Amino acid sequence: MLIYKIFRPAEWQALSSDGRTDGAPVDLADGYIHFSTAEQAQETAAKHFAGAGELVLAAVDADRLGESLRWEPSRGGALFPHLYRPLELTDVLWHRPLPERDGQHHFPAEMT
Repeated sequence: MLIYKIFRPAEWQALSSDGRTDGAPVDLADGYIHFSTAEQAQETAAKHFAGAGELVLAAVDADRLGESLRWEPSRGGALFPHLYRPLELTDVLWHRPLPERDGQHHFPAEMT
């Protein structure tokens, strides 16, 4: 199963150059890296990234993250994937631009 991380451009650039990340400020504050499923990603973008402009969407195979990935209740009691270790660039299967037009982020066809 693929899970998704939404990055601001500077966060993606840091992961690309450093090869790993402990996440965005919200991830650091919460003690884990927030991910979303395909079904959750659009709501995550609308709730947490509205008005942020173009972002980067990264896809990760949940099974490859092992025991460091936990499914925990969050928004509305739904289970969300949380990573309790740094995200390595080698964990990322693919990434795509996540453009914002007319107040909405437009997700790639691979997610549908």
